[in-house]
Amino acid sequence: MDETMKFGSKAVHAGVKPDPSNGAIMTPIFQSSSFAQGGLGAEQEYVYARSKNPTRTQVQDSIAALENGKHGLVFGSGMAAIDAVVKLFKPGDQILSINALYGGTHRLFTQVYAPFGIDFEFIDMEDAHGVEAHIGPHTKMIWIETPTNPSLSIVDIEAIAAIVKGKGILLVVDNTFATPYLQNPLDLGADIVMHSATKYLGGHSDTLMGALVVRDDALAKKLYALQNNCGAISGPFDCFLVLRGIKTLHLRMKQHCKNAMLLAHYLEQHPKVDRVNYPGLEHHPNHHIAKKQMRDFGGMLSFVLKDENQSAAEMLISKLKVFTLAESLGGVESLIGHPATMTHASLSKEDRAKAGITDGLLRLSVGVEDPEDIIKDLEQALA
Repeated sequence: MDETMKFGSKAVHAGVKPDPSNGAIMTPIFQSSSFAQGGLGAEQEYVYARSKNPTRTQVQDSIAALENGKHGLVFGSGMAAIDAVVKLFKPGDQILSINALYGGTHRLFTQVYAPFGIDFEFIDMEDAHGVEAHIGPHTKMIWIETPTNPSLSIVDIEAIAAIVKGKGILLVVDNTFATPYLQNPLDLGADIVMHSATKYLGGHSDTLMGALVVRDDALAKKLYALQNNCGAISGPFDCFLVLRGIKTLHLRMKQHCKNAMLLAHYLEQHPKVDRVNYPGLEHHPNHHIAKKQMRDFGGMLSFVLKDENQSAAEMLISKLKVFTLAESLGGVESLIGHPATMTHASLSKEDRAKAGITDGLLRLSVGVEDPEDIIKDLEQALA
């Protein structure tokens, strides 16, 4: 691949090549669990589909190329990818995580791995310089989301990378909301990038997949061993669907960003809206950092009604016609979620409050519909 290739060209071409057996332009779905061997002890790239599959190889190479990485790995879901990262650590190790964290990640950390003796501390990372005070002799990883789910907080990746440099601490960034089109954490000093490829990379709400991208060979070797030994891999059809989605990622993201910005400006002027969380707005606390490390500001936003209670939120949701109440995000269709009762319901009310998740907070995954129809839908619901 030409390293100077622009993003749109990489989305279409990087990591994929015509099938050598028949010249198929689109990567075939190699729906086979096993591969014929050339002889006893003969080295062969493909042996058993849990270890390696040709369709999976191409989607891994494609995602790695988009993130300017060297090694890509895909898993059965975003949570399976996060699980593989945590398995790098042992009891007594400390992991620092941003407090405004996706509920599923928080649940995995606190309910699955904390009982095994891994120490998790959840801290505010909006001021990167405050992170250093929490680093101790047992700190082995810092886990960042930026923008965060659902408060859309922004963390300065480069600043935290500078703090941990040379300390033997892995810096991991969940890049799901931003996508490789908007932000490349490896270029900013991160060691691992994680994606729920279910979301924008797939882009059509029809598959589940998680992905990791790294540059370091030794780290990649450890993660490949976990992928193979634990077996939480993506099937070939899911790999095919994400490969197909990636080809239009740059086109979709342009419209997601455009629509979200228009909607954010509309909502911040609305008399029934108390606050809009969108990093593209100049009054966002870390707008200047988002502007520095992102190419645009994404398709996700959240807002709080002035009548800040669950019944008001429920009434608004019931009147929407374009937006659908549903989990997930990043598809072409517009979705609305109520984090307090959906994505973050497993958190205590106290932990939700620390993360800025109130009963009146609503999260929007802004789709690629005509922006006039999206705004009109919220206008009639708010009325």
